[in-house]
Amino acid sequence: MAGIYEAVVCFLVAWPAVAQPQAFEKIVIKPVPSADPRSERVQVLPNGDLKAKAVSVITLLSYAYDIPANPSTRLLSLPGWATGERYDIEENAHTTITALSKDSETQSQTKQMIRRLLADRFKLVMRVENKRMSVYALTVSSSGPKLQRSAISAKNCIFDTDPDGCHNFVIGFGHPLNAKAVSIDDLAHYIENWTDLPVVNRTQLDGLFTVNAQGWLPMRLPPPPPGATPNPDMFAGLPTIFTVLGTLGLELHRQDETLPVYSIEHIERPAAD
Repeated sequence: MAGIYEAVVCFLVAWPAVAQPQAFEKIVIKPVPSADPRSERVQVLPNGDLKAKAVSVITLLSYAYDIPANPSTRLLSLPGWATGERYDIEENAHTTITALSKDSETQSQTKQMIRRLLADRFKLVMRVENKRMSVYALTVSSSGPKLQRSAISAKNCIFDTDPDGCHNFVIGFGHPLNAKAVSIDDLAHYIENWTDLPVVNRTQLDGLFTVNAQGWLPMRLPPPPPGATPNPDMFAGLPTIFTVLGTLGLELHRQDETLPVYSIEHIERPAAD
């Protein structure tokens, strides 16, 4: 099922998308030539420090701009090295990630910090176009949500992609929806990696949730690694995402919305420290 695009607002801007530029005390970036992708981890600590291990540029872009880490029509002209090459990063900033009452506000601070890193050290400049397109709207079912509130509060939830961290799903077969503390925005962002249309959160549910749901049949898959033989039947027997979300009291509805589409105008490998 392919989305139909109609450009409704087009503004061509070369921008690093930094809300409030701030100076960095120190950024150390080192390429990791033979890193195992499974070792990737990103942390943003309350004091504003960012620590990343074996992270790719597409992962940073995904967190900063709410786009899929898998290939997407919402991100264009990304060079191959930005997906395949990995880096260890340590950043010490003058800013502080403030623990706020609303987790979404804390997350906004984290995104701005990663955007500054991309602009300063990877020289990222993007063209942004708002386009009308088909999407899946994530909504609450008529029977109401069936979600468990997380025991981790927003003030104790730092951004950490470790399996025990916040805003992160545990990797597994069929990308099951297993997480200790995620928002519904996190859920929409995660499943968009394997749906055939973008996913937008329209639930109006705030806060953090603990989620435990089985894997599901992907609507699309990223290209296989070089030399690998794709097996389209490997996920046979898994339920659809519609069924899995139904166990959580959530639904997907197809509709048209306007979303940003990002085109890379300039990006470069960082100088190694």
